[in-house]
Amino acid sequence: MLRTIPELNQFMQENFPQGVDFGSLEEVGDGWVLMRLSVADSHLRPGGTVSGPTMMGMADVAIWTALQTKIGPSPLTVTSNLNINFLAKPQPVDMLARARVLRVGKRSGVGECWIYSGSEELMVAHVTANYSIPSR
Repeated sequence: MLRTIPELNQFMQENFPQGVDFGSLEEVGDGWVLMRLSVADSHLRPGGTVSGPTMMGMADVAIWTALQTKIGPSPLTVTSNLNINFLAKPQPVDMLARARVLRVGKRSGVGECWIYSGSEELMVAHVTANYSIPSR
């Protein structure tokens, strides 16, 4: 299993290097991760809010990475469904994504993610996602 930040970073670098565009790992545990995204101008919509695609990408990478701590390494695991509920307008500050695995089966996994703006006091989105896990 991949359970440390260095292990997961190496796995990401080798298999999904563009994933770092959606944040960096801050904490990792068995079935969960905390990621931080330093918001740049490229993440913003007019009016200074963080875009929905940025938050969806961050959540997808966070849940996929959390899943790797339970099943990994499995780079061909893919998202089969993602649902996001936007709860509040995010500020143009660092974003946090706290993701956890809810269920893992032989061929699928389910996770959820909370996206925060600035600190874990302002939740701006809640995400659930399903993943297809390839047979080994």
